[in-house]
Amino acid sequence: MERLRKLWRGRTMTFGVPLLLYLVGGSFGLREFAQIRYDVQKLHGKVDPALKEKLKQNTVTLESEYEKLEKSDLDNWENIRGPRLWEDSRTVQKQRREAAHLKTE
Repeated sequence: MERLRKLWRGRTMTFGVPLLLYLVGGSFGLREFAQIRYDVQKLHGKVDPALKEKLKQNTVTLESEYEKLEKSDLDNWENIRGPRLWEDSRTVQKQRREAAHLKTE
């Protein structure tokens, strides 16, 4: 009886066993919540057949995007500063248009 009390008051029983219970119980709980998540995805993940056909028709390949980039002129570009948070974007655009107009004249 004395050994049982000593064992019960030891560090293993006060810290180790509850930790193991939390770990094992948490893994079972997470498994259940993950299963619910995957079940909901199965129910709501069904795609409308018309949308599926539209997605099949819209095939964008890496090669087609590369060809678009090759056609664009990447050597002649101009760095344009956007308006700051405290600036009004319309006035900044108006000033830029006027400056560009003066530059072309």
